[in-house]
Amino acid sequence: MKKSVFVLASSVLMLSTALTGCFGKPVSTDANDKPASDSQILKLNLHSEPPTADPGLASDTTSGAVARATFDGLTRTTEKGEPINSVAEKIDVSDDGLTYTFHLRDSQWSNGDPVTAHDFEFAWKRALDPNTISDYAYQLYYIKNGEAFNTKKAKRDDVGVKALDDKTLEVKLENPTPFFLELTAFYTYYPVNKKVVEANPKWATEAATHVGNGPFKMEAWEHKSKLVLVKNDKYWDKDTVKLDRIEFSMVEDENTELSMFESGDLDWAGHPLSSLPTDSIPALKDQGKMTTIPIAGTYWYKFNTEQVPFNNVKIRKAFTYAINRQAIIDNITQQEQKPAMGALPESMLLHPEGYFKDNDVETAKKLLEEGIKELGLTKLPPITLSYNTSEAHKKIAEAIQDQWKQELGVEVKLENVEWKTYIDKLHAGNYQVGRMGWLGDFNDPINFLELFKDKKGGNNDTNWENPKFKELLNQSALELDKEKRKKILANAEAILMEDMPIAPIYFYTFSYVKKDQVKGVVLDGLGFVDWKWAYVSK
Repeated sequence: MKKSVFVLASSVLMLSTALTGCFGKPVSTDANDKPASDSQILKLNLHSEPPTADPGLASDTTSGAVARATFDGLTRTTEKGEPINSVAEKIDVSDDGLTYTFHLRDSQWSNGDPVTAHDFEFAWKRALDPNTISDYAYQLYYIKNGEAFNTKKAKRDDVGVKALDDKTLEVKLENPTPFFLELTAFYTYYPVNKKVVEANPKWATEAATHVGNGPFKMEAWEHKSKLVLVKNDKYWDKDTVKLDRIEFSMVEDENTELSMFESGDLDWAGHPLSSLPTDSIPALKDQGKMTTIPIAGTYWYKFNTEQVPFNNVKIRKAFTYAINRQAIIDNITQQEQKPAMGALPESMLLHPEGYFKDNDVETAKKLLEEGIKELGLTKLPPITLSYNTSEAHKKIAEAIQDQWKQELGVEVKLENVEWKTYIDKLHAGNYQVGRMGWLGDFNDPINFLELFKDKKGGNNDTNWENPKFKELLNQSALELDKEKRKKILANAEAILMEDMPIAPIYFYTFSYVKKDQVKGVVLDGLGFVDWKWAYVSK
């Protein structure tokens, strides 16, 4: 991507033009560039070990990027964020928008098995099966009885996905879902090889047993050290794939990563798989080496609403209001982010003026005092702020720790945890305040709001639940009028921000440096990266 070139994403228009999102073109600048004649190798860094290489279990950016490279869905999104046919050669949609019939092309798994409609049916029902414990199961709730099966209120056979034969998949939805073909490009909707998965529950943990149907296949996985993908010669669209290999190192230190880039050991550094060291950003900006693009995502802190003192809404608000977001952006992140005064990013704002003021210390002090009294305490118990290993997360946490100390008189301990362990801690509720964020899976407010619909939802972690909030989200699924649906979702976000289970901090941007020879990498406005079309020019 050159100079942050963007176009409007027409495929996700749901709530009037206020919700159009920005999607980048591939990282390519010259239509006459051609792949070099020698071996096509792209050298990248994964900031940390992928928690999983199973698309049915993936729920983070790193795992999702690996899944997107090694699997292919019924559809695949382009550089504009628009879905195009992929494993599905033809798609029929009923007049009422409730039934989709996918006609599959001839394609193969990396082990040579044919990809069938039965693999898709198996994969979707497997992700919905409550015994699978897929954090992203709710992404399949748009399917008839998907939620009912996941919550043990219906049987597997009741789910509205059925292989009519090897090449035909019929899907029935709960309600018309205009963005459904974008969802089928998302990794939770990818197929898995039924025969392989049933034969070996640990199939996705090692390169030797990993089987995918995507542009690349896994050649090596030295855990916490490196991961190597190679071109999949069984891929249905293999002639489009120009890269021979993608070699990932796994270095957590951003300074080391940048040094590796500058010495030629990496072709790309920074987002979407890592981040640039904050101390280097001014120089990279001045030298014109860094590209920055807005991303439909929000960086926030989560509160564990079942742990004292964050079981009190006034204390949650006090900690949220006391944060000086602009100071963090100006002095730490320095990548053109904007302060977040609500949960929804700029491409889908419902309440542009925000729900609170940045650095509202006076209100924060008042609410903290009231909250402590309501809990019957004389002072706050020890507070721990947790974050996963990253220089930027560390500096942001230290800044907020200092702000809470200076403005509220609160002592806060910081806890740094490696990514996979960190995710497990949050999912288990073993934290008080935890760093997290959300990048949109599709450009619609429901994708952010539904995270907090259910207390035990796969990506909630806050243990917060509100019956009225849930009711409004359910209403929005039935409302076909765009403006009415927009108002319903706005009311839902207002409840979320009134109860404050999260503290929004800023809206994401992605910044990276790359070699000029790297072309064709798709990095869209939702932060998804796809190397299917990538190559290294002469």
